Amino acid sequence: MTDLSLPLHGAANPSTERVGTTPGSFANAANIGGPLTFSSPDTPGMPAPSAKTAWDFLPSDWSRKGAFAVAPAGFVPVTQLEHARLGTVTPEMRRVAAIEKHLTPEQVRDEVAAGRMVIPANKVHLRYKLEPMAIGRATRTKINANMGASPISSSTDEEVEKLRWAERWGSDTVMDLSTGGDVDKCREAIIQASRVPIGTVPIYSMIIGRKIEELTEELILAGLRKQAEQGVDYVTIHAGLLRAHLPLVQKRLIGIVSRGGSLLAKWMLELGQENPMYTAFDKICDIMREYDVTFSLGDGLRPGGLADATDRAQLAELQTLAQLTEHAWRRGCQVMVEGPGHVPFDQIEYNMKLQRTLCHGAPFYVLGPLVTDVFPGYDHITSCIGATAAAYHGAAMLCYVTPKEHLGLPKKDDVKQGCIAYKIAAHAADVALGIPATRDWDDSLTQARAALNWERHFELAFDTDTARALHDEDLDVDTDFCAMCGHDWCAVRISKEIQEFASGKADAFAWDRVVKSPALSAEQREILEQRGVLSPDEIHRLASKTKAAVQSDAGAKASCHSDFVPTEKARQLQQEKLVALRVP
Repeated sequence: MTDLSLPLHGAANPSTERVGTTPGSFANAANIGGPLTFSSPDTPGMPAPSAKTAWDFLPSDWSRKGAFAVAPAGFVPVTQLEHARLGTVTPEMRRVAAIEKHLTPEQVRDEVAAGRMVIPANKVHLRYKLEPMAIGRATRTKINANMGASPISSSTDEEVEKLRWAERWGSDTVMDLSTGGDVDKCREAIIQASRVPIGTVPIYSMIIGRKIEELTEELILAGLRKQAEQGVDYVTIHAGLLRAHLPLVQKRLIGIVSRGGSLLAKWMLELGQENPMYTAFDKICDIMREYDVTFSLGDGLRPGGLADATDRAQLAELQTLAQLTEHAWRRGCQVMVEGPGHVPFDQIEYNMKLQRTLCHGAPFYVLGPLVTDVFPGYDHITSCIGATAAAYHGAAMLCYVTPKEHLGLPKKDDVKQGCIAYKIAAHAADVALGIPATRDWDDSLTQARAALNWERHFELAFDTDTARALHDEDLDVDTDFCAMCGHDWCAVRISKEIQEFASGKADAFAWDRVVKSPALSAEQREILEQRGVLSPDEIHRLASKTKAAVQSDAGAKASCHSDFVPTEKARQLQQEKLVALRVP
């Protein structure tokens, strides 16, 4: 066999025990403390990382001394960034390191000080249930779920339920984008109930009950302060969209698709003035610093279709966002930057790495991106494909997209589907980047699968209920094959039986008998009912079945198990007693 050269660049193996035969990650060697923490190799022509960090944008009256900074006499640090610059490891940083086990508290502090990591933790929200976390390319990739009441759909109770549902399905942050109902009450209820950071787009509530042209600097500052006082952890501020950018939008196929961006564009055109978020940016920074609210600098000109991606309007705004990032750092504020949108797959790497260069490594928070426009109803899939590439090439947090994107307000199951799609994207990117221990979970499930240990297989699955329900839909016994191949064609069973192979022989995943699977839970039953494949009677049988059909009383092996009875007898029982695989 020809000895092939593999494109290894020094990344760590994402498996703690280095199990299996894969050579590991093809990503760059980790460089925590430098501009390339966990990163992908550059395709030729990509912009190089910035040589600058937040350290290059200290307040004018601060000075650098050794590894840290010195503030003026009497200065009291408020934000995580200020504490980090002074060399302090805060309780929130220690909490982050406890979650991100590949990082020390000191490394977390140093990444925050460099501006490459943010800890969105409003000091008000910390008094409630908030569990601090971090967003940055040195950490595992995070996902965000959007929710919020609209003028025609949903309520506060529904949104709090969606919050709990999003937390259950792995969302690391939640944005309340309410535009209808009692938005202040809804926001307050969400913050007080939430364990994860809450983000908002303040301009939405600022214009409820008034025309956009009536928006003033005073209203902007009052609205932002109210949300900061409530405990909002990060806010989208569309300060990068300027009057000079508007002519660049004229020939776009779909104009401005950001709600905040379109509202501010109309304001500028109606009043003939510069974006008030831009002109009032210093005052906005003061409020953000007072409560340690993290900036999420909004991309008001993100592309809404592939035809408008990476255009002059989008890139001009990104350059302004980079300038605002520097300015916010000088005023002691934490910053992340928002990104597109709808981007052809081939342009994703460039978009990620251009932001890394212009914004000096500030965390990039991207929506999707969607890699095609023609699958409405399935945009959680079209976007998680782009999101995987975005995270691999530098994005630190992914804003989920649900099946309802472009179509309506997401319901409970849409939230679940969006969260799962984006957990897949985030986890896949983390494994590819070689973040330590990220593949351990995959390795454990593979070993359980190889051992045909179904119970352990389902326990390790991200969505245990769905995995169990889909298995039992065809074969409601945990035996040494599944309904996809049946007994004779089961490659995993055959590999396990070959003594020379290690496959399926890990002691920790061994199981001594086959059992009738337990009765379906209410949630598993609902999953099968929604699929509409089985008849109600069949689902009822699975939900209330006994073990008699395959003679598997407590402590005994099931008679359909080929290690217990002759193969022919097992095959006969499979045909007579078990739910048959449906084939067209």
